[in-house]
Amino acid sequence: MKIAVTAANGKLGEAIVEATVSLLSKDEVIGLARTPEKAAHLGIEVRPGDYEDQQALEKSLEGIDVLLLVSGMDAPDKRIPQHRNVIKAAKNSGVKKIVYTSIQGAEEGTAFSPIVQSNRQTEQDVIDSGLDWVIGRNGIYIEPDVEYIDSYIQEGGIRNCAGDSKCGYTTRTELAYAYAKMLIEDQHNSKIYNLHGEAITQYELADYLGNAFDGDLTYTAISVEKFKEERIAELGEFIGTVVTGIYQGIKDGKSNNPSHYVEATGRAHQSWEDYFESVSPKSK
Repeated sequence: MKIAVTAANGKLGEAIVEATVSLLSKDEVIGLARTPEKAAHLGIEVRPGDYEDQQALEKSLEGIDVLLLVSGMDAPDKRIPQHRNVIKAAKNSGVKKIVYTSIQGAEEGTAFSPIVQSNRQTEQDVIDSGLDWVIGRNGIYIEPDVEYIDSYIQEGGIRNCAGDSKCGYTTRTELAYAYAKMLIEDQHNSKIYNLHGEAITQYELADYLGNAFDGDLTYTAISVEKFKEERIAELGEFIGTVVTGIYQGIKDGKSNNPSHYVEATGRAHQSWEDYFESVSPKSK
């Protein structure tokens, strides 16, 4: 079996490469990257993988049986045709199966919804491709909250518009294991999986972070309008508005969905107690 992973130099792509190699071998996993030398450290063969260049993709996908398509980072209107280039290249090169990394979130009513809608379109394009397929809908990464810990401690806690709604968080490592299994095992074909761990509130997240990093953290719920104002001031108009849309979706319950992680992997998602113990400075 030959498996190719797109965006292999990105954080998720790299994690999926490593997880897949651990279940197979380096000879069976090919990385694709827009700039291949940026993925040279992975220790596997890396081929050109620019989503804009279908012809180059077709050449890079020769001899590949299964393709992992990591959702692109471009604007929604550009992302859909880019993904279609990858799907067409896969078909033309004889790929038998595509696994796509999609997302959960509000499909309408928030500034994040156009991104979710673009992912849903690619899901349909993958389903309509005529190839075998599996789709994962990722929960929200928890790592950015850990990376933001110094700011949380300085500010005394977490402040956003999610309210008391629960969010299905996940980690790139847990996602990577799920995608490796979905790539390798045929019983997942024609399935759509929500991939996340136990859903938690922002109050619980503040407690986990505070215990792990010895900070007295609380959670403060604010309005969507106020949160948008603060995020735009910090991150700029575009990113600030999108981030607000993500948390508005959490508030509206769109990130609290049934998890199919066990079905995708055959094991439970890492518990948040274990995860936060692993990142705590006290455990090192």
